[in-house]
Amino acid sequence: MSEFKPLIRVILADDHAVVRAGIRQFLEQAGDIQVIGEASDGEMAVGMIERMVPDVAVLDIQMPKATGIEVSREIRAQRWPIGVLILTSFDDDPYISAVLKAGANGYVLKTASPDEIRNAVRDVFQGKSVLDTTILPKVLAQISRQNLAPIFESLTDREIEILTQVAKGLTNKVVGNNLNISDRTVQGHIARIFEKLQANSRTEAVMRGISLGLIQLPEETKEELANFDY
Repeated sequence: MSEFKPLIRVILADDHAVVRAGIRQFLEQAGDIQVIGEASDGEMAVGMIERMVPDVAVLDIQMPKATGIEVSREIRAQRWPIGVLILTSFDDDPYISAVLKAGANGYVLKTASPDEIRNAVRDVFQGKSVLDTTILPKVLAQISRQNLAPIFESLTDREIEILTQVAKGLTNKVVGNNLNISDRTVQGHIARIFEKLQANSRTEAVMRGISLGLIQLPEETKEELANFDY
């Protein structure tokens, strides 16, 4: 008998109806993802998210009334327990930086395959960070150019250990199991890491940790970058 898997409830926000219809179709073909609402602008997306409390919000960047970045900021400001995946055509540096600062969990381009986008939704639902491999070099270059404010308090050995595991894309539950601590303890450490690294998302914390030499780039990511056509 197969194990029951709960549906991942998604709200999809994009100002193009045809695009929404296409994304909805291939998301729901997965069988474990259900689009419970569609929004054609950012203001509508915020209202639907507040009312329906989905597991994941899939947002375009450029939308009328409020951008996907502004919607992400509102979700984080309200502390709604919702994963945020930005799905967009834009890969410009300012957008990437703004998305990371807004606290989104993932940034995937619409040129990604349906399987990649479905997997990104699943990863965000599980608390993982997701970055399209084509923009990863830009993120690393961008952070390396930043003049980061000094860390007023160094990361502890435990925090570096946790950040290293987060860099591998592991969820809080898996990190906790690996280190024999509770999910809640992991979350507390991650919150402290965010504060010390002036980060708003797991991805930004990982990238800052790499830039500052606190952790190493995961081997699988090194391989992706080695094969990347600059």
